[in-house]
Amino acid sequence: MRRRRIRAEDDTQIDMTPLLDVVFIMLIFFIVSTSFVRESGVDVNRPKAATATEQSKAGIFVAIKENGEIYIDRKQVDVQRVRAGLERLLADLGDVGLVIQADQGTRHGVVVQVMDAARDAGITQIAVAAEKQE
Repeated sequence: MRRRRIRAEDDTQIDMTPLLDVVFIMLIFFIVSTSFVRESGVDVNRPKAATATEQSKAGIFVAIKENGEIYIDRKQVDVQRVRAGLERLLADLGDVGLVIQADQGTRHGVVVQVMDAARDAGITQIAVAAEKQE
């Protein structure tokens, strides 16, 4: 009688499923815990103020250069299109505040037009950015 030899095959494999689960959970955690802030993307020379405070609920930034150019989300916008741009951002971000980053030499009328457009778009918290005076 012949004996059959049964070879025990090693089925040692590394199960990658728990590792992938941990990686995906960490990815979800970092996505949820990250705050997404859109900035104007334009450098302006802000005026100095002794009473400047930090705004915690600011989510939308509008930059106004000295020559009156208005930038929202790194794109130059016409003063007539400011309201539409702000409404779009407000729909994306929810109830957030607006910070106007106006250059020190910007005409006051342009800032007021942007503030009016923001109120018409439904933004209630509006602040004007300034550098903290030392």
